[in-house]
Amino acid sequence: MTATQDKLRKIAREILSLNELDLMALLPEYQKRMDNFNTIQEWEEAVILYFLINGCRIKNIQFCEKVNQLNSNPKRTGNKADDCARPRPELSLVPPPGAAKP
Repeated sequence: MTATQDKLRKIAREILSLNELDLMALLPEYQKRMDNFNTIQEWEEAVILYFLINGCRIKNIQFCEKVNQLNSNPKRTGNKADDCARPRPELSLVPPPGAAKP
């Protein structure tokens, strides 16, 4: 494993240790910052943070889909794997800054 891979894995573990609800609450804030393009490092950080948080959301959706495939009748037990019986959220593409919105 390279040093870069090691650092990325550490970042992933740190993000996964954060409260998912707190992360999801931050998503609109980082999207707003990302939509307001400027050439400073804060904008670049906002873009990275938005996609890291959104990546957690997509990971959760995929996790639940896989669990539901394995278990056709999930129960709500407080176990993350068991609590995936929720509807799939509507996802849409976010156009890059400056692009025409559909």
